Amino acid sequence: MGIEGPQLPVTSSTEPEWLPAARECYEVALRTLLEPGISFAVGGAFAVHTHTGIWHQTKDLDLLLRAGDLPDALDRLKSKGFVTCIEDPVWLAKASRGRYFVDLITGIGNASLGVDASWIERAVPELVLGLPCRVLGAEELIVSKICVAYRERFDGADVVHLIRACGKVLDWNRLLQLTGSHWELLYWSLVLFAYVYPAHIHDVPEGIWNDLTGWFMHHIKNPNQDAPFRGSLVDPRMFAIDVNEWGERNLYREYCEHHSWLTQTDASHRSRE
Repeated sequence: MGIEGPQLPVTSSTEPEWLPAARECYEVALRTLLEPGISFAVGGAFAVHTHTGIWHQTKDLDLLLRAGDLPDALDRLKSKGFVTCIEDPVWLAKASRGRYFVDLITGIGNASLGVDASWIERAVPELVLGLPCRVLGAEELIVSKICVAYRERFDGADVVHLIRACGKVLDWNRLLQLTGSHWELLYWSLVLFAYVYPAHIHDVPEGIWNDLTGWFMHHIKNPNQDAPFRGSLVDPRMFAIDVNEWGERNLYREYCEHHSWLTQTDASHRSRE
């Protein structure tokens, strides 16, 4: 098995050396949005570090907020010299200063879930680049990452590290509530955890193993013949042939069309073509 080149992120307990321009970009964004009126939680690499002690080099700053707060957030950032745009009205906007940027995230990329007030309320107080912020809770962070399983990016290692660090204190009912009908993705992540850390299986409560394994066995013995194909929710590009040539439903597109958290904003932040 080959080892990839040094351009890919490598985990460490050592904080990255932030380039001055990158740090300035992130600090200005945080200071701007910390002003009254907008609630957000810091996600991404900073949240992973808060919960696990692990750093990996990040190219951006992830901020999670409700879709209804996004237009105001973009206006504030634009007034501070950021170039803003809606990348995907389902879940993502960007604000950039030079080479560096901030991701403003309002939901899960496959349109299965949106950020609501509870995500922000459950976030934990933490200093981020020396500024008092709230960092996404471990449960919400796990749920945001179990759906990231593309060919070019897989967040499974982050999920496994989060379970290893927090498994004994996680609110597992909250995790099950958030994953809902997509509980198989959580089960998949737990199987990966058991493979990576076989001596630490008991970090996950026995009742969770029993419940999810029971659901899975029931699913195998009693498959729903009318259940839709869900590959497009995992990676719409790698499963494109199923939709485009084999006649499967495009559940990802259906989710997007009926998404409850679509961003509503004016033409000044319209998506890039």
